[in-house]
Order: sequence, then C-alpha cells, then structure tokens
Amino acid sequence: MPLPGRDGVRAEPAPVYRLTVPSPVGALTLFEQAGAITLLVWAAGDRIRNVRPTPLLAAAQTQLEAFFDGRHDRFHLPLAPEGSPFQQSVWQAISEIPAGKTETYGALARRINSSPRAVGGACGANPIPIIIPCHRVVGADGRLSGYSGRGGLATKKRLLDLERAYQGPLDASGMSR
Repeated sequence: MPLPGRDGVRAEPAPVYRLTVPSPVGALTLFEQAGAITLLVWAAGDRIRNVRPTPLLAAAQTQLEAFFDGRHDRFHLPLAPEGSPFQQSVWQAISEIPAGKTETYGALARRINSSPRAVGGACGANPIPIIIPCHRVVGADGRLSGYSGRGGLATKKRLLDLERAYQGPLDASGMSR
C-alpha cells in the first residue's frame, strides 16, 4: 500500500531484499531496504528462498564470511537499524568496541551517560547483531550475560571465541585486556 509523501502524493515504500547465508552460528538472513542493511536474523530454515543478491547483500555476505574466517574485524556496510534515538546511540557506541575486546554494560553506560540496565535493553533490541557487535558487551565481572540471538549465551561465547575476545578479567576501565 502506498504511503503519503511530503507533498501529499502517495509514495511506494522501498522494496526489501533478503539473503540467507551460512555461518558457524547458524544460517543468518540479512535484510536490505533503501540501500542499507536493516536487519539480521537467524534464518527460519529452508523457508527463506534466496534470489540473486543485491550488490550490498553480496558485500555483506563477503564481509560476514571474512569475519567468521578471522580475516576481517570491522564491517563497512551502510546500516539503517530501526530504533529510538537512545538505542541508536547505544548501537553506535557498541560499534566502537574493537574486535577482540569486550566492554561491560556499566562502562558502556558511563561512556554514553546512561545506566547499565538501559544499555542492556538496547543491546537486546539490536536488530543487526554481529554487524553491530552487541556480543562484545559483558557483565560487570566480565562474565557473559544476555544475548538475544539464537542460542543465547552459547552463541555469544562462540562469537567472542571467534574473535578471541573473551579473555577473562577486565581492567579498571571495564575493557578486556
């Protein structure tokens, strides 16, 4: 159904494209709309049929494969996650945590002048996990806590192990050593 535009003329929403790719943590489905990645979900099995991927989805697949092969530690993709301004600020801060490192919910909250619980809520609402690496955010004592992706904490640990990020105790700033 067309949507009203600024000039009162109805405009069609941008088409949504998707691509399911295999990964060590299960099949992942990427969604693209209006030239940006908008969503990454664990695929619903063979029910999602792939068609020829767009150039952006092909690039996302290549970068995910490189990430899982340990050849790539930062994604360079246009992202458009849907969320509140606060969630957007948390996801931006999460994206600044380098691969191979972790940061506590508390340290991240201090960095953006918020609370650990609010940061945890935004992590749980992250629509583009792995690419926006919420798996790098850990509990106050450095322990794994909470992960909204399929497999929960086991998947979070697997992702951190892939990055060699989960290295035990944290330094005084809340970052892993």
